[in-house]
Amino acid sequence: MSTAHQAIEIENLSYCYPDSSQALRAISFSVAEGECVGLIGPNGAGKSTLLLHLNGILPETQRNAAHIRIFAEPISRDNLPAIRRTVGVLFQNPDDQLFCPTVFEDVAFGPRQAGLSEPEVTEKVRVTLAAVGLHGFERKSPHHLSQGEKRRVCLAGVLACEARVLALDEPTSDLDPRNRRAFTALLKPIRATKIIASHDLNMIAELCQRVLLLDGGELVAEGPAATLLANEPLMLEHGLERARALQPGR
Repeated sequence: MSTAHQAIEIENLSYCYPDSSQALRAISFSVAEGECVGLIGPNGAGKSTLLLHLNGILPETQRNAAHIRIFAEPISRDNLPAIRRTVGVLFQNPDDQLFCPTVFEDVAFGPRQAGLSEPEVTEKVRVTLAAVGLHGFERKSPHHLSQGEKRRVCLAGVLACEARVLALDEPTSDLDPRNRRAFTALLKPIRATKIIASHDLNMIAELCQRVLLLDGGELVAEGPAATLLANEPLMLEHGLERARALQPGR
């Protein structure tokens, strides 16, 4: 049953790509408002596909509308713009998300679409860039930035839209250890509901209260992050390793 306290509700969601490969198989779970949930599993488990369903990016999502609810609202053609304002997606490759000539224009895109005035847009960009440690980057070209800086610009763009749900796809991939730690620290104080797909199990252990384990498009396990991530036989069975932070003696 839907409740206003559930940010995400998915019931019996399956998805097949046009080439007939089955990406998701009868997935069901919910995420409470304000919760941070980790989505883990080997390559090809269906993690990215699942995240792309949360704001209707996949065109076939309309067939599954009754199976996905965001704050009790099923995704439909009529409410898709509102859903996309509610659910912000951070793509695995930041270059898929950055398309404007300057950092300012990229971060300003969402607020402008929401109808904010130019002074409001300017202030929103200033505040969000400062929040991700990129004050003064407004006139830089996104494509001349480092990988870590690009990810911060993408995060600023999502935060500027004031999304209530953040769907983050491998947010620390391709980052060196220092930038990985820094980006994790940026995510920690964000109060929005977060669902994070990642192979970075140390980040998942640090940020997430609960973990969902996908393999072969199926939800094979879920539970408290500390318990599930410390289950070494389960991790190894599904192509993962125990998080270093949870290793005995650490």
